[in-house]
Amino acid sequence: MADLSLELCGVKLKNPIIAASGTFGFGREYDELYDIGQLGGISVKGLSLKPRTGNPPSRIAETPSGMLNSVGLQNPGVDSFVENDLPWLLGKNVAVIANITGTSIDEYVQMAERLAPTGVHMLEMNISCPNVHEGGVAFGVKPESVYQITKAVKAAARQPLIVKLTPNVSDITENALAAQEAGADAISMINTLTGIAVDVRRRKMILANNTGGLSGPAVRPVALRMVWQSAQKVHIPIIGMGGIETGEDAAAFMLCGAKAVMVGTANFTDPFACPRIIRELDAYCDRQNVRSAQELVGTLEENG
Repeated sequence: MADLSLELCGVKLKNPIIAASGTFGFGREYDELYDIGQLGGISVKGLSLKPRTGNPPSRIAETPSGMLNSVGLQNPGVDSFVENDLPWLLGKNVAVIANITGTSIDEYVQMAERLAPTGVHMLEMNISCPNVHEGGVAFGVKPESVYQITKAVKAAARQPLIVKLTPNVSDITENALAAQEAGADAISMINTLTGIAVDVRRRKMILANNTGGLSGPAVRPVALRMVWQSAQKVHIPIIGMGGIETGEDAAAFMLCGAKAVMVGTANFTDPFACPRIIRELDAYCDRQNVRSAQELVGTLEENG
């Protein structure tokens, strides 16, 4: 058996498989099926300062090799999480990553301050959210705004800060560099690609919010390319995600430069996806005569 353990931003993980935010809740439902302590980590459902009800239905639409979601970051709020869910999660012997969201830099800073004295191991900052002070443009679109918000939240954070990058940009490496320069401890990529679904019979948008985030195997080639490109530019750890369904998918991201990976949409089609992917990654390493999974990171050979 290969050694799957690693250290990510000073936090020890059993393996590089992390449940992605928005697809795993706070882990309780999955823990009824298997011990979630097997996982390397859990990035919890996106948290906001106050409870959010999310968008009206329809909020989900199937697409070829993927899905569109426009849930709208429904969550009970950070205070409820800290009081009701975090103590249980901390007892599961798994790294807990708090995914935070907001509509202004001040809200993100307040989130970091609220979580600072807790037992959360890392923060993951979702910057695909609309900035109300900039006409609704996402924080993560421009390198300047990526730098500004990362610097502010890093100053308030006590835990390592992961910046989650949006792929809906012209050059994701510019934003990766901006996050690094502002003090991010790691970056995670990619968040969902913006898309729409059309009901041709009714001649209407399917999602009530019109647009949604595309995830699943359909985005994997784009995600792999963006991880590979960013790994050439930054020296902080990259957490890769985007359509990972198997251990070999996870290995592909690691070969492209990801130190760890997040598994999202696959949890919906197979609730046992994460522990299965851990086993499959271990088997892949054995077949490749790799003693430690971290030996894979950034070793992809180019042609020509």
